[in-house]
Amino acid sequence: MTSFDTARLGRIGDWMQTYIDARRLAGASVLIAQGGKEVYYHQCGLRDVARRAAWERDTVARIYSMTKPVTSVALMMLAERGLFHLDAPLSEFIPAFSDMHCLLDGATAIDQVERCATPTLHHLLTHTAGLSYPFNPGVLGQEMADQDIVFRADQGTLAHMCDRVAALPLAFAPGKRWEYSVAIDILGRVVEVISGKTLEQFFIEEIFDPLGMNETRFSVPTTARDRFAACYTPLAGDAFSVGKVDRAPETLRLIDDPAESPFLNAQMQSGGGGLVGTIDDYLKFTEMMRTGGAGLIGPKTLSFMMRNHLEGDIASMGPSSFAEQPMEGMGFGLGGAVLLDSGRARSAGHVGDFSWGGMASTFFWVDPVADLSAIFFTQLIPSSAYPARPQLKALVHGAMT
Repeated sequence: MTSFDTARLGRIGDWMQTYIDARRLAGASVLIAQGGKEVYYHQCGLRDVARRAAWERDTVARIYSMTKPVTSVALMMLAERGLFHLDAPLSEFIPAFSDMHCLLDGATAIDQVERCATPTLHHLLTHTAGLSYPFNPGVLGQEMADQDIVFRADQGTLAHMCDRVAALPLAFAPGKRWEYSVAIDILGRVVEVISGKTLEQFFIEEIFDPLGMNETRFSVPTTARDRFAACYTPLAGDAFSVGKVDRAPETLRLIDDPAESPFLNAQMQSGGGGLVGTIDDYLKFTEMMRTGGAGLIGPKTLSFMMRNHLEGDIASMGPSSFAEQPMEGMGFGLGGAVLLDSGRARSAGHVGDFSWGGMASTFFWVDPVADLSAIFFTQLIPSSAYPARPQLKALVHGAMT
């Protein structure tokens, strides 16, 4: 098994402190486990600048798109019970998606469409369904922004928002390209339809309780509200914009006060980005994936999820969207990215690393070669603001012997 040089691991804390000292991040923590044993933990900075509250190990953070692997696991738990197959059309579970249209190539308006097939569950799991996000470029992304279709914590019910998405055309015919999207939010609704439970009920009963993830929820637990972090942005405009935007004079501009956040009482159960939780809770989830399912899901199903499901890397699928990971040298499985070629990805790692991140700059990866789980928690939007993720991977791999 790969071992670590402890002195080199210590560089991680120094690196984190440079981000704090430069006011790039308010606070952060890193947790690394190998073979089920903790090999490194460090925290620094503040979870709330205005209140001078320290970032602690039990700080509750918004994990945003690190919710996606949880939802993907939930769906695959149901799949391995024989309740459906991945080539089933989405319309079998949400009838509003029965009559689908997609934008014409080169469309400049939302009504320039043609008929197309209904995307399958596999299309949604792999972000090849033709769906999008409001921060993505293009006609569909702009229309979603105009209609405020985001699956935010304060945006009502999951069922209603899915029907709003179904009323829009797809950005392209299913399977034609890769585009980061609200697909996993919609699959959260599929989990509800198939299981007969709300998404949070399913998560709690089938995943969180068995794993002991007692502080991971869609709403901040009442017992953890005094540990909920503030969220910041260095941008002057919309923090969720991932295009070229102006930087603010204040590099840590508050955008979600933990005392007033919609995550205190979430209406929306967003399977694509709605969970909050602690770093130790998320380690329980990544360790479940690393060790083969912990009895919740079969090890062969997890292996199937953590392999590349695209014809090549993400870049070969012609994406124009934002992604939480590099696109060159990186494939996509079910719920996360799969490293195919670290050279092309220009990021240290082993072939087969399974990873994803969240919009507030959180990040995780599971390394099957080094038998490793690594998690980075902080609260800064957008995640593209700084290159913290490849820097952290370089630090961890630089410490391997």
